[in-house]
Amino acid sequence: MPPPGPAAQGTASSGPGPAGPGRPDADTPGPGPLGTGPQEPDSPVAADWRALGTQVWLLVTDPGQLAEGRRVLEADLDAVDRACSRFRPDSELMRLGAVAGQAGVNTAEVSPLLAEAIAVALRAARLTDGDVDPTVADAMSALGYDRDFALLPEAGPPVRLTVRAVPGWRQVRFDERSRLLTLPPGVHLDLGATAKAWAADRSAARLSRALGCGVLVGLGGDIAVAGPAPESGWRIRVQDTTGRPEDPPPGPAAVVAIQEGGLATSSTTARRWRRGGDVLHHILDPRTGLPAPVHWRTVSVAAATCVDANTASTAAIIRGPRALDWLSNLGLPARLVDGAGTVRTVGGWPAETR
Repeated sequence: MPPPGPAAQGTASSGPGPAGPGRPDADTPGPGPLGTGPQEPDSPVAADWRALGTQVWLLVTDPGQLAEGRRVLEADLDAVDRACSRFRPDSELMRLGAVAGQAGVNTAEVSPLLAEAIAVALRAARLTDGDVDPTVADAMSALGYDRDFALLPEAGPPVRLTVRAVPGWRQVRFDERSRLLTLPPGVHLDLGATAKAWAADRSAARLSRALGCGVLVGLGGDIAVAGPAPESGWRIRVQDTTGRPEDPPPGPAAVVAIQEGGLATSSTTARRWRRGGDVLHHILDPRTGLPAPVHWRTVSVAAATCVDANTASTAAIIRGPRALDWLSNLGLPARLVDGAGTVRTVGGWPAETR
């Protein structure tokens, strides 16, 4: 992982202002609408909707730019979905898989957008020594996660849990300059571990430039900010279960603030389903092809970009108890909640703000 940038130094906010943003969605925590009560002069305004199978939050510091910001963000996310979705048969990624299934055809030129997403996924794999690996697609489908999570039955018949390493990211050949992707026969990509965080970074930067104001984009637990922040920072409630910002959190939670960069939360308590007597979750250990053992139920990380924060939080879930030293050595501010609800923080995680 690269060293943390200024965003990792997010400090607790103080003074008058809303208690939010801070709404986790059904995936992982994220920002939410502003609370009630006195607000700062530059208090952001918010819109929320669903896209990419998760809750979307857009906050801007200029109220007059919210409608235009939403229009641009909706278009951005639609383009990402059409390029990267594992659940749309018409997406570019799925069309590549169909072509690769034809005898002797496994190299194709991809679009600039998909090329960027693939490069981000392979970088995450390289920085985490393969903990975050985009070749988990078939292992994920074998466990029953083969459609948009909202359409996934909560319970179903048993599946055979076989320990089998995924093909591995090193088998993927990708030339960023020519945008030529080569996949071994039978290997399919799942960009879900990094695509939403990358999309949040990409859109936050684009919107801030276009709108000329501060912007927060939240996609589930992946939050990116760009441009001038509110005076007391972007205030975010971190938690591992679903809840409205006006409701008290049912478990360990914290409200923190960041000034720039990104914050991401990975959780084993969300996107869970049952097959027979086994409760499964969506963060797979590439070395086994099975859900990672649940040492941490939630890991939140702040970093210079949302995709770096997300890469670290996902890898920390997979690394289990080894994650504390790993995150500390990287200097990344992080908050980890174990299965019993005990909270650990490392790397100068910002103090809670009210």
